[in-house]
Amino acid sequence: MAHKKGQGASRNGRDSNGQRRGIKCYGGETVEPGYIILRQCGTKFIPGRNAKMGRNCDIYATATGVVTFVGKRVHIEPVGAAKPAAAAPVAAPAKK
Repeated sequence: MAHKKGQGASRNGRDSNGQRRGIKCYGGETVEPGYIILRQCGTKFIPGRNAKMGRNCDIYATATGVVTFVGKRVHIEPVGAAKPAAAAPVAAPAKK
């Protein structure tokens, strides 16, 4: 066997391209229906409100709203569904 490598004989250089997995829309971002929120392998995250899982386990939005992550769940909070504000205090009738 030769103790020196011949020209052009490369044993390295075999690597696959990245699959571009990960979170695409972070918490607090506004999304529309069809936006991909994250790409994953398996069920690291699971869909919550207004989100669905595709055949390849991607999670995408089904409604317009803001992305929120709660534990392993991914929710889309609707834009128009603001939390109800406290009722304004009623002014006492003026004394005469």
